[in-house]
Amino acid sequence: MVKVGGSLVSDRARLCAVLARCAEDSVAIVPGGGPFADAVRTAQTALGFDDALAHRLALDAMGRMAEVFCSLEPRLAIAASVEAVADALAQGRAIVWDPAALKAGCPDIPESWDVTSDSLALWLATRLGAGRCILEKSAPVPTTDPEALAALGLVDAAFPLFAALYPGQIVLRGPDSVSEAA
Repeated sequence: MVKVGGSLVSDRARLCAVLARCAEDSVAIVPGGGPFADAVRTAQTALGFDDALAHRLALDAMGRMAEVFCSLEPRLAIAASVEAVADALAQGRAIVWDPAALKAGCPDIPESWDVTSDSLALWLATRLGAGRCILEKSAPVPTTDPEALAALGLVDAAFPLFAALYPGQIVLRGPDSVSEAA
């Protein structure tokens, strides 16, 4: 499982290299929302719609980034359900998850900005029984503690809770270093 931050769009070479490495393996990719999620934040601030709608729009943003990732790396395809992701992995293929199905709601996922693609990656990794969840970040990762990462704004506020529920290994990679959190 690899979560590829949408903020990696600012480093096209690194983004393409990460996607190419993923395409060579049997791995599920969780896309961040990138500039599309930023547009949702801007629109919510300007228009004042609620967090539940913002959450659903951010899921759409992740889906748009999934399309971008597949455009940049043609060996990738999109799966729109947990079952489709599991099927692709069982066939030994790399797949990009579009979380659109979560727009119908999920009782264990709060519909707010407290949950972003970082926590959703852990949620999906837990559902799939993945032994490791890698988060590719655009910023340096100075710590391995989920609480400290959330306090620094490097992951979302719900990340420590999802990390506590995930039995596998969590690896965070910044542009220059590799850090691990358990």
